[in-house]
Amino acid sequence: MNKFIRQARELQSKLAKAQEELSNTTLEVSSGGGAIKVTINGQQKIQSVKISPEVMDPNDVEMLEDLVLTAVNEAIAKSQEIAAEHLGGLTGGLKIPGLT
Repeated sequence: MNKFIRQARELQSKLAKAQEELSNTTLEVSSGGGAIKVTINGQQKIQSVKISPEVMDPNDVEMLEDLVLTAVNEAIAKSQEIAAEHLGGLTGGLKIPGLT
């Protein structure tokens, strides 16, 4: 039983370290040839959104919305990939809610 508790504590410690590393990992994703840039961390938290003034056309708001949506979705997907890589080895491939 003590061995199991010790292993659980080691896993908990490794998961905490991996989550801290993920919070310090940032990715920048762009769409529209760099017109929209989204920065996200490894915990799927958007850090910033930058919009180039050239794409702000009041007559074509839908294009801007599409570019932002594309960049945000790609940023989240890449962040999830990074998280899965960091945590996959620790969890043995199990999907644990709140960790990935």
